[in-house]
Amino acid sequence: MTPRLDATLEDAALALARRQPLLRARDLARHGLSTVILGRLVAAGKLERIARGVYSLPGRGLSEHRSLAEAALRVPKGVVCLLSALRVHEIGTQAPHEVWMAIPHNSPSPRLDQPALRVVRMSGAALTEGIVPVEIDGVSVPVFDPDKTVADCFKYRNKIGLDVALEALHDGWAQGKLSMDALWRYATVDRVAGVMRPYLESVTA
Repeated sequence: MTPRLDATLEDAALALARRQPLLRARDLARHGLSTVILGRLVAAGKLERIARGVYSLPGRGLSEHRSLAEAALRVPKGVVCLLSALRVHEIGTQAPHEVWMAIPHNSPSPRLDQPALRVVRMSGAALTEGIVPVEIDGVSVPVFDPDKTVADCFKYRNKIGLDVALEALHDGWAQGKLSMDALWRYATVDRVAGVMRPYLESVTA
C-alpha cells in the first residue's frame, strides 16, 4: 500500500469517526475500509481505544451515558433496564456505577473488561415489550420505556430495593412520565400486578 493511499484510507476512517462518536471495526468494514487502519491511528494518537473493539477521537466530549452506548455495541441482544434505564429517563435519584442490562435466559454471560455490567435475565414479553431506541453518541441504544422500567423495579425489588421502586413510581408519576394504563399492562407482563396494586392505587388517591 502506497503512503498516499494509506493516508487517504486513514482520512476516510477519521472522517467516519467524526460522524460516529463510537467507532467499531465492523463500521470500517461496512464502508470498505481495512480494520488494520484502526491500530495505526491508535498508535499515531489520532484515535483512542476506549473499550475492546470500540474507538473514539481523542478527548472527544461524549455524553454521560457513553457506557450505555458501549454496552449496547458489545451486547447486541441486551436491553438497558432498571437503574440504568431510570437514569436515562431522569426518574429518581439512582446513579449506578454499572450498566444494568437485560439479556435472554439462554444467552451466555457477557465478558467485558469495561463497562461494568449488571446482568438481569428476562424472557418472552418481559424482554421484548416496552423497548424504545435512545440515541446515545451516535448509537441506537435499546432501553425499556419509563412504565416498563417501573414495573421491572417492582419485579426485581429484591435486587434493587422496594424503596427504589417506590421512588421511581412516585417521581415518574409526579413528572408525568408514566401512564396508569401502561403501568397496569407491564405489571401484568411482569406478573407483579398484585404486588403493585396498592401502590398504583395510592398515586391516584
